[in-house]
Amino acid sequence: MDFAFDARTEELRGRLLAFMEEHVFPAEAVAEEQRARLDSPWRTPPVVEELKAEARRRGLWNLFLPDPELGAGLTNLQYAPLAEITGRSPQLAPVALNCAAPDTGNMELLAQFGSREQRERWLEPLLAGEIRSAFAMTEPEVASSDATNIETRIERDGDTYVVTGRKWYISGAMHPDCRIFIVMGKTDPAGADVRRQQSMVLVPRDTEGVEVRRAMRVYGYEDHYHGGHAEVVFHGARVPVGNLVGEEGGGFAIAQARLGPGRIHHCMRLIGMAERAIELMCRRAVSRTAFGTPLARQGQVQEWIADSRVAVEQLRLLVLKTAWLMDTVGNRAAHTEIQAIKIATPRTVVDILDRAVQLHGAAGVSQDTPLAELWAAARTLRLADGPDEVHQRSLARRELKKYLP
Repeated sequence: MDFAFDARTEELRGRLLAFMEEHVFPAEAVAEEQRARLDSPWRTPPVVEELKAEARRRGLWNLFLPDPELGAGLTNLQYAPLAEITGRSPQLAPVALNCAAPDTGNMELLAQFGSREQRERWLEPLLAGEIRSAFAMTEPEVASSDATNIETRIERDGDTYVVTGRKWYISGAMHPDCRIFIVMGKTDPAGADVRRQQSMVLVPRDTEGVEVRRAMRVYGYEDHYHGGHAEVVFHGARVPVGNLVGEEGGGFAIAQARLGPGRIHHCMRLIGMAERAIELMCRRAVSRTAFGTPLARQGQVQEWIADSRVAVEQLRLLVLKTAWLMDTVGNRAAHTEIQAIKIATPRTVVDILDRAVQLHGAAGVSQDTPLAELWAAARTLRLADGPDEVHQRSLARRELKKYLP
């Protein structure tokens, strides 16, 4: 395994680092000021549109898509260090590059499983950054970590499907530019195998019977830049049968295909979040004195910084190995590593952010540093795309299988 950056990765890293320093970091405060003056907190601050235009001008657009006809044509190993850089400003940078969830996963899903008509109508404007999208899977009434529990019904009625159900924490749904929901529900809840009961359909937001009920908070935060996390109710929403993604009964398999790359993208960005936390810790440590001694000279602080650096280097190697395996042997063969980084990365980054918060004292839990919001985002990722315990269970079964008769 050779994880040295190739020439293209180095060139893109240089462009992206310059973009971050010259445009993204200065825009963080500007975006907050502009958002406070908007008539809706879900509208995009003007500076974000300026960032998107500049990113496109610099050739930093759709970097996540490996298909060279649709995106940058990068491998996972090439994209990993770029996603890490965007993680240093997770509210602005991914959106600016059109590399933000949930749109990334939805674009990958449509590119892989969508029909020609579906790709023309929805994928093309998503690739252009003209619209946003949402993935409606999680439900409040069931343990959605087990997708076989999903209760939303997708019932065939002539040449239409009727969608009935209640979803929540549907990322992106509050954004006024969100035009399409990819909805997972059951088309055959009784007759089919438990993993062939689910299907996915495309439901335009303006479909009669679609109610975006409220925004769900995450540790008190509302993720304005990514369109929030909404509770959405489908009251018999009717769509054409042509809105089925793939085939009936294929929803479970499509969901697994969508979540694999999404998990590694989250982990790549998390490393960038950890790097920013370490930077903030170091700046704080050299600028503050307590009990007559600079914080940077106190043993506890030095241990925090040292342990954080070791942890980040370990995580980066594991993520790069996973990316390399996905490129060389495929997602299925990299299953163990994908689960390993999903378990290890959010958990470890939460610990690093917690140290940074502690070092900053009251400022660490305030809005004057990004640490509290970064902590909330990282902690949430221990639930998103499947909770830790689900991945631990699956990974352990794979390990134990080697020893079972």
